[in-house]
Amino acid sequence: MSARLPYALALAGLLSAGQASAQAPVELTMYYPVAVGGALTEVIDGLVADFETEHPDIAVDAIYAGNYDDTRVRAMSAVEAGDAPQLSVMFSIDLYELLEQDVIVAFDEAVETDEEREWLDSFYPALMENGRLDGATYGIPFQRSTIVFYWNKDAFTAAGLDPETPPETWAEMAEMAATIREASGGEQWGVMVPSTGYPYWMFQAFAFQNGHRLMSEDGTEVYFDDPAAIEALEYWVSLADEHGAMPGGTIEWGTLRQNFIEQSTAMMWHSTGNLTAVKNEAGFDFGVAMLPMNTQRGSPTGGGNFYLFKDATAEERRAAMTFIRWMTAPERAATWSIETGYMGVSPAAYETEALRDYVAEFPPAAVARDQLEHATAELATYQGGRVRRALDNAVQAALTGQMTPEAALQQAQREADAALRRYAR
Repeated sequence: MSARLPYALALAGLLSAGQASAQAPVELTMYYPVAVGGALTEVIDGLVADFETEHPDIAVDAIYAGNYDDTRVRAMSAVEAGDAPQLSVMFSIDLYELLEQDVIVAFDEAVETDEEREWLDSFYPALMENGRLDGATYGIPFQRSTIVFYWNKDAFTAAGLDPETPPETWAEMAEMAATIREASGGEQWGVMVPSTGYPYWMFQAFAFQNGHRLMSEDGTEVYFDDPAAIEALEYWVSLADEHGAMPGGTIEWGTLRQNFIEQSTAMMWHSTGNLTAVKNEAGFDFGVAMLPMNTQRGSPTGGGNFYLFKDATAEERRAAMTFIRWMTAPERAATWSIETGYMGVSPAAYETEALRDYVAEFPPAAVARDQLEHATAELATYQGGRVRRALDNAVQAALTGQMTPEAALQQAQREADAALRRYAR
């Protein structure tokens, strides 16, 4: 055997290994929340598969971590274990905690071209309120929503109401709901507003409809015990106690959609993220509208944003940017909206042929987008978990009759002030 042959074989082996290494995809881990009904995991799996087909040099492992709180906990646990994801979809209101933990980076640091900088400004401004702080962009909207109003047109007809005219005001909603309850002989509730899962979110809608914003823009103060907030919670309580139109006590977030589909209630407040599931499952004619108003229309935005994690390598960060840009492109945003009911996150999404045709065929698909004109940022502060828990407890204490709305909100204000004291500016 030639003395040169072992060398040649070794060289060939090294070249082969180098080629294999060059062809190995960049591997990304993404934690993803599934907070409402519908086959969201199947939709995400399908999008990821399509992306990987188009980008064979990038592999994305989507880990479905439960609701938004579960997702945050699991992602932070992975960071602490030294196995941080490169990107994740997490609650838009997680921003302050993620910054405090120093685990994310601003997208402004990751963009490299003028085209990418323009992309940062391509989303609806109302959806960016929870993703920007001090002039930097930390969250890119994807799984985004507002609260919308669903009503059963058949139930309206049975109660002698105009099935094409949902309530415009709080007073009309209470009156219509009581009428439906009476007309059904007590068999059907008039309206249900969920008070588990995200009670603060629903309450924020009531407060904003009463002309009141619950927090400062910098996340350091809240205004839970303002007279307008107290009046809003008093109205919510009155739907059961005074009007007999809603069940007393708490109403489960997770089962409310099914209650509506089974016609246990004729109206409900819920995320637009349930829209496609209701469309597919309801055996009756239904409508979707903006939420009723008191002094003004309004809903907080909600849902999840993409975040970039700090520990990613330069190569991983570039791959993560490629994936996030692909997922939020107008065509994908349109597909996502049609498949789920969540909003297309940019005006360009609604200009695609697919979503334009879908809205023309199914007008409820545009309600959440149109309501952005009357939207406010979701409740987000430093020490967000403690602050939201204080408000959640207050809402539930009032709805279950344990405390008056005023006393409950005063207690929540004291607890929130204590949590936020060190952040005062």
